[in-house]
Amino acid sequence: MEKVPAPRNRTMLLSDDEREFYQQRLLKLSRPATINDVLDKTICMDSFEALPYLPDQSLDLLFADPPYNLSKTFNEQKFQRTSLGEYEAWLDSWLALTIRLLKPSASIYLCGDWRSSAAIHRVGAKYFKVQNRITWEREKGRGAKSNWKNCSEDIWFFTLSDDYTFNVEAVKLKRQVLAPYTDDSGAPKDWDEGENGRHRLTYPSNFWHDLTVPFWSMPENTDHPTQKPEKLLAKILLASSNAGDLVLDPFLGSGTTSVVAKKLKRHFVGIELDAKYCCFAEKRLAMADHENSIQGYHDGVFWERNTLAEQNKGKKSKSKTTE
Repeated sequence: MEKVPAPRNRTMLLSDDEREFYQQRLLKLSRPATINDVLDKTICMDSFEALPYLPDQSLDLLFADPPYNLSKTFNEQKFQRTSLGEYEAWLDSWLALTIRLLKPSASIYLCGDWRSSAAIHRVGAKYFKVQNRITWEREKGRGAKSNWKNCSEDIWFFTLSDDYTFNVEAVKLKRQVLAPYTDDSGAPKDWDEGENGRHRLTYPSNFWHDLTVPFWSMPENTDHPTQKPEKLLAKILLASSNAGDLVLDPFLGSGTTSVVAKKLKRHFVGIELDAKYCCFAEKRLAMADHENSIQGYHDGVFWERNTLAEQNKGKKSKSKTTE
C-alpha cells in the first residue's frame, strides 16, 4: 500500500495525470534557438546538448547547482564520485559552453560543498573574475563522531567583467536586536521597535545563516534530494539581476530558480535532464501564478530564521494554501 503522508506534510506530489499534462509543456531543442523560443521555458535535455543551441550574449545571470563530487542518485540519474582533477575537468566541460551566452555585465553563481569548492574556484577563475565565496549554513546535517559535522555549503560568485549588477539595498537582512543600544537621548541607535520586537536592518555578508533547507512541512518542498531554498535564490536574483533580466539554470532540478525568477519578475530558462523534475518545475511555476510569496522574505527584506515575523508569515501562507 502507498504510504499516506502525515496531516502536516505539505511536500508537493505529482500524480500520473499531472505528469502527463506538464510533460506537454517541456521543450526539446534540435536547432539553434532565439530568445523567444526559450524564454520562460523548461528544457528537458542534457545541458551538454541544450547549451549549444542557446543564443549568444543573452544571459544576465547564470546560476548553477551541479551535482557535487559525491556518489548520489537523482531519480533515474546517477552521479559517481571521482577524483578532484576529474571533477574539475567535468565542470570545465559544461561551463565552457556557457561563456558565449553571457552578456558582458553578467554574473555567475556556482554551488558546491567543501569537497568540490576548490575545483569550482579553479575553473571559475579560468573564465571569470572572482568576486566572493558565500558560505551558507544548512541547519540539517548528520553528526559525526570522528569529524566535524558537515552543515555548510559554498556558492562562488563570479562576474564576466568589472561592470556588473549588485543591488545591495535589495538584500538587507532584518535581525533581532539582542543588545538595544541607545543614544544620549535614549532613542534607539540603528534599530527600531515594532509589534514583533526589536530589529535592525543590516547589509548582507558572505555568511548566510538565515536559510531553511526545504523539508516536509514547507509547501515548496519536493522529493528532489538536493533542493535549494527559494529564499537562497531570492537573495541571488535580487542582488545580481533586475526585473526583466534573464537567468539560466543548466541544472534546474525541481525548478527553484525558475519559480523564484517568476515570483520576482525576472525571465528564466531552465535545463533539466530528468523529466519528472521538469514536471515538478512546471507544476511549481503554475502554482506561482496564484501564490508568489517567498518564505523568509517579505516587506522588501529578508528575515532571520524562526523570527516571530517569519512565523506569522508562514501561518498566513499556510491558510492561503489550504483555502
